[in-house]
Amino acid sequence: MTELLAAPSPSPNPPGPRAPRSAGHVVVEALAAHGVERVYVVPGESYLDVLDGLHDSGIQTVVTRHEGGAAYMAEADGKMHRRPGIAMVTRGPGAANAHVGLHTAWQDATPMVLFVGLIPFDHRDREAFQEFDVKAWFDTGAKRVMVLDNAERASEIVAEAMFAASSGRPGPVVVGLPEDVLRHEVHTPAHPPIPVATGGMTARDVDALTRALAGAAKPLFVTGGNDWTPAAAQQLTAWLERHRIPAAAEWRTEGTVPFDSPSYVGPIGYGRPKPTYDLLEETDLLVFVGTVPGDTITDGFVVRQDWSRKNFLVTMDPSLRGRSGAVSYQVVAKPDVFVRDLAGIDLDVRPEWVAWTRRMRAEQERFAALPPATPSPGPARVDTFMANLVPGLPRDAIVTFGAGEHTNWAHRYFPTHGFATMLSARNGSMGYSVPSAVAASLSYPGRRVVTVAGDGEFLMNGQELATAAQYGATPLVVVVDNAEYGTIRTHQERHYPGRISGTQLKNPDFALVAQAFGGFGVRAERDADVPGALAAALRAIDEEHVFALVHLVVEQRTRAY
Repeated sequence: MTELLAAPSPSPNPPGPRAPRSAGHVVVEALAAHGVERVYVVPGESYLDVLDGLHDSGIQTVVTRHEGGAAYMAEADGKMHRRPGIAMVTRGPGAANAHVGLHTAWQDATPMVLFVGLIPFDHRDREAFQEFDVKAWFDTGAKRVMVLDNAERASEIVAEAMFAASSGRPGPVVVGLPEDVLRHEVHTPAHPPIPVATGGMTARDVDALTRALAGAAKPLFVTGGNDWTPAAAQQLTAWLERHRIPAAAEWRTEGTVPFDSPSYVGPIGYGRPKPTYDLLEETDLLVFVGTVPGDTITDGFVVRQDWSRKNFLVTMDPSLRGRSGAVSYQVVAKPDVFVRDLAGIDLDVRPEWVAWTRRMRAEQERFAALPPATPSPGPARVDTFMANLVPGLPRDAIVTFGAGEHTNWAHRYFPTHGFATMLSARNGSMGYSVPSAVAASLSYPGRRVVTVAGDGEFLMNGQELATAAQYGATPLVVVVDNAEYGTIRTHQERHYPGRISGTQLKNPDFALVAQAFGGFGVRAERDADVPGALAAALRAIDEEHVFALVHLVVEQRTRAY
């Protein structure tokens, strides 16, 4: 059975030719018709006509300070909403700077469209200023790369891009916009949004899963990916809790099954906590929903490689890209449709399920128990910060982070209670923390947004605090400063003990940096300073309506687990 994602229905009598307008303006009209609320841009002369079209549109234009920041914001936007995030950059250097966000969207399977202004059509292949081959650059890291060479197809190209980014396994799409083509006037009618197939369970699928569940003593669901809805996440949670079946979360996607659910047993991935380390080997039925077990989940294609194991994979990607190990059965469906059909499967609860879930849940609760909130003597500690932060968080709080050992505290302690309440880069990309927090705060004003950044990670896109100040985003930014690239230092000590090379940093006062950008900044060097610094930062957000940054100066070699 197949459903289609909701989309505006095309008129039974398509309109005839419309009053002439430029192709650049048509691009904006098409984005608005697809429900796009904001675009993240670094302006360029190559797509001035699109910028002009945005001027009178209902779409918010968020001007960022670097193309990498714009691309990360669009990628985060795609994770939070059931439509692609939109970034716009200029040719050559602008496109190169945006590539990092495109790679993140590719590996994280995030729907995203990157619009790139190009040189005029007549200047091609003449080594023109900032000329590059958009298809050669992006073809291996995007689902599709298209160029608007025919102005009359502007609305159609946008519809195709939005469809390609959302269909099957979601991912990034690149659209090249030649400068002169954008200015051409067109008369064609608007192209309607293209429905996206969502799949669903056939009668054979239902029977196979029912028999597999009924015969399993230790079933385990693993949720992952970005292609969910909050309602589907809630419905799956209710089904799991009713049947006393456990669920783990793919690395950096916690929240689909809430942190406090009796069925939630922890995250699985790099730096995984000991309680979940052996889960994949112990379970006798693995049901992966929304993604596939790749190298991160399987410890580098080592865990659960035996083809005698029962592994059910639920994904709209028939090619199973990134799949590691055995596949017993594939259900071709998007998560929300699979969960809708799963709700019709009602089984008797087996005593083994109850014991298995209770045991693993107890391990997770012990692991996630907060440390003492009372400061200890000595330097600032992230444990103390989290112990003071978490009890006061509203249930709909969002956490974002990039890459590094500082993320372990968020994995361990931050209480995620819904889909897309944890935003991160599963490709291990640094510089994601601040841009994703800005995007989250703009999408959900009034919600508590917390980003945890390392000192090295923060300085890769910390300039987007200027964007936060400009547009009124109010995230709480925590910078964990241990004066080194900690993850690389860990690997270095493992392979080249005692030979520190290329990992040490000398940092600025990040609190002063925050103040210079127009927000609140406070520095905590001693653990005794942490509760007061946090309280002052939260007060500034709530009373002054600005972003706030807490600079935690911690010892080197400090780890969450």
